[in-house]
Amino acid sequence: MKTADLIAIDVHTHAEVSCRHPADAHWLPYEEAANKYFKAGKRPTIAETVAYYRERKIGLVMFTVDSEFQIGNKRIANDEVAEAAVANPDIMTAFASIDPHKGRMGVHEARDLVKSGVIKGFKFHPTLQGFFPNDRMAYQLYEVIAEHKLPAIFHSGHSGIGTGMPGGGGLKLKYSNPMHVDDVAADFPDMTVIIAHPSWPWQDEALSVCLHKPNVYIDLSGWSPKYFPAELISRANGQLKHKMLFGSDFPLLDQRFQASRLQTRSPRADLETKRHPRTKARQRSVTVAVMNARP
Repeated sequence: MKTADLIAIDVHTHAEVSCRHPADAHWLPYEEAANKYFKAGKRPTIAETVAYYRERKIGLVMFTVDSEFQIGNKRIANDEVAEAAVANPDIMTAFASIDPHKGRMGVHEARDLVKSGVIKGFKFHPTLQGFFPNDRMAYQLYEVIAEHKLPAIFHSGHSGIGTGMPGGGGLKLKYSNPMHVDDVAADFPDMTVIIAHPSWPWQDEALSVCLHKPNVYIDLSGWSPKYFPAELISRANGQLKHKMLFGSDFPLLDQRFQASRLQTRSPRADLETKRHPRTKARQRSVTVAVMNARP
């Protein structure tokens, strides 16, 4: 990325619409439920998302979520996201998503993607992928990530996907308790771990893990800041101010909305503008450092 030309880096954006294949019918009920939960509209293509961010001079980290095992929907190929990054290197970074249930095949794919030089990190969604982050099944994937000292983002806390569906669409929230990520951070100290989202109902657990482990960070995506717990705001303005990353969860939440809300959150415990990555290079530099971390 040409970071000097950017006003911010959004570390959490989704590739939602493939240009290679039509929407998967097995995914549509989950998408419709998520649209209702997030009050979201039509999802943009990868190219439309990149154009949207370019217009606003905001860099983006983009990834899909491989939920083929748990939900049974055809994923957007990691190669498709990587191709967009190759075409837009000044503004976009590509992460990959590989379901740990894919075993050796997943490990082979991870090695090939890393070898390409385009993929700069990995995204895991324990609830959508149906696994505990500290399940040894996933460790062979983590070994590849740690070997190359790349970051990994883990969804945490409640999930808007499945909310309101009968039985939550069969998805189980227990997998996304951030305490399970504590084991991963301890066992792979050379892997930068990003806990995605305010982790309600396990916010204190996430803050504790982030404080305890030098290789753990938190991104503030996926929630309207007006709902941020007071403890999160306090820590973000204090001990953990250097470990908070700007993210939106676009297209489910807009980064402009996130940025404006972060600056007006609370007169009592505000995330100060001078610390906000949308307007200051200091926090942007923290994000860049995490993306290139060598714990």
